Amino acid sequence: MAVGVVAALGAGFAFTSASAGVGPQHRAAGDRPQAGAHRSAPPRAGAPTPSARPSAEAGTSGTARGALGSSAGPSGAPSGTASARAGAAAAGAGHQVTLPAPGAGFDYQIGGPYTPPPGVAAVSRDRTAPAAAGMYNICYVNAFQAQPDATDWWQQNHPDLLLRDSGGDPVVDQDWHEALLDVSTADKRTRLAAIVGGWIDDCAAKGYQAVEPDNLDSYDRSGGRLSKSSNAAFAELLADRAHGAGLAIGQKNTTAMLDQRTAVGFDFAVAEECGRYGECGAFASAYGNRVFVIEYRAADFDKACDEWRGRLSVVLRDRDVRPAGTSGYVYRRC
Repeated sequence: MAVGVVAALGAGFAFTSASAGVGPQHRAAGDRPQAGAHRSAPPRAGAPTPSARPSAEAGTSGTARGALGSSAGPSGAPSGTASARAGAAAAGAGHQVTLPAPGAGFDYQIGGPYTPPPGVAAVSRDRTAPAAAGMYNICYVNAFQAQPDATDWWQQNHPDLLLRDSGGDPVVDQDWHEALLDVSTADKRTRLAAIVGGWIDDCAAKGYQAVEPDNLDSYDRSGGRLSKSSNAAFAELLADRAHGAGLAIGQKNTTAMLDQRTAVGFDFAVAEECGRYGECGAFASAYGNRVFVIEYRAADFDKACDEWRGRLSVVLRDRDVRPAGTSGYVYRRC
């Protein structure tokens, strides 16, 4: 395992310790995987978007801790952008933000936690799962849409925070049967950030070093009821919450949001099928090679490895992101 350097973001920081948890989940856009029910959708033409998701919108449990860091400020990308923002936010909270090391051995475990394969130094897991000891841990959070099995919870507790159509029914992502969260106003974004922020705090308590909020592009499925700017504004609240908890935050897919990365405060990227769709270069340039790439087809994985081996963290996973030891499990890395 390569050990990185903790981001030099100022004095007086204290690294948070950990807690443990259980359970996974995830999702995907177009061709990608998904949480909760581990479904896959038919391929979709064009550039991809979010993937992976957790279930139960309320509460988690557990403890564990990992520690693998990297350097401050993305190499090869505009230095002092999101990293500097992370430093400022974390400094105010007295926490230290650790950035992932470019090209670190990676495993995408949002479909269920298991012992990482040899050579892996960074893992992404569902927020309900414990962090992996000795790893750089990324916590998956479904931040912009509601899990199907959690829709009733939202309806009962926060009905006005579900995006609704002209008839008053929730606007649903038809591929994944997930109700969109309503981030259209500052008041609703603030209230949603309090809920999702609690999940982020729990990730920090479990010993994660970073968080990946999914469905950044929910505005594309809102029928014009949400905008790119409203989603970016909500993402900024989540970035501030993550940095305040001592966590780095990753941009999940959505190249259309790369121009917002500095304003939002993203520190790295998690890019599904960027090899397949020719997007890896855009993410690599924006984040100084701090990019975790997940491909679901062997040909796309081979292509990504040929171009990005040693620079980006590239893995091949089965579309349902199954745990090791289960039928259909697939894992390879460059």
